[in-house]
Amino acid sequence: MSPSKILLSTTSVYPEASTSAFELAASLGYDGVELMIGVDTLSTDIEAIAKLSEYHGVAVPSVHAPTLLLTQTTWGGDPWDRLRRSGEAAHRLGADTVVVHPPFRWQRDYGAGFVEGIRALNREFRVTFAVENMFPWRTPAGNIPAYLPGWDPTGYDYDHLTLDLSHAATSQRQSLDLIEAWGDRLAHVHFTDGRGSLKDEHLLPGEGNQQAWQVLGELVRRNFHGHIVLEVSTRRARSRYEREELLRRCLEDIRACLRGEAVAR
Repeated sequence: MSPSKILLSTTSVYPEASTSAFELAASLGYDGVELMIGVDTLSTDIEAIAKLSEYHGVAVPSVHAPTLLLTQTTWGGDPWDRLRRSGEAAHRLGADTVVVHPPFRWQRDYGAGFVEGIRALNREFRVTFAVENMFPWRTPAGNIPAYLPGWDPTGYDYDHLTLDLSHAATSQRQSLDLIEAWGDRLAHVHFTDGRGSLKDEHLLPGEGNQQAWQVLGELVRRNFHGHIVLEVSTRRARSRYEREELLRRCLEDIRACLRGEAVAR
């Protein structure tokens, strides 16, 4: 059985707040949460998050740095300072992983030194900074290369990588191919799905074209030790009860797959 921890991303309860992610992770039995810093005001108050974690008895093994388009003003305008503060937050919360998106194309100075800068952070902090695969911004008129040094981390000298299945779908790649290409650099997984549309869909595992359950089986076969984070959209849920049931079924299916049992696809 895989030793990986199964985490619930705080984004998986949207439009509910981070507090709901801790409540649901505790009641459903997730091994912890991944904190998306900047998704709401509470998520930027690390001392408050530490108290919330202790209150619910829910660990925070990973944090997602505020590197999204909508979190660019979180913790000030210096992107390197945001990453260092994310590393400090991880240390305070007992996390071992910081998820990072590559710079946007207009962040030229930041992007020019990004690969070496991430390597330096991995040397400086006792946590893993894992760069996430992204995607070209696709439009009916064509693709826009929105990231520096690139949206696909495969060819760059990063020590650790985060695989997001929905991003793979949006970039029209297959996650199984990325697992093979990355080898031991794969450190962290955002378990979700996508159909390859223009949107970053974050479907429930099995609803898209990423062969999500085969991906999980391949991780077990490779003795993957990193965290598996359920990062899905539950906006379809019409109530807290429906959201809870969606997240419960996902957790049950993930655990079954890790045990080598068949999952309905």
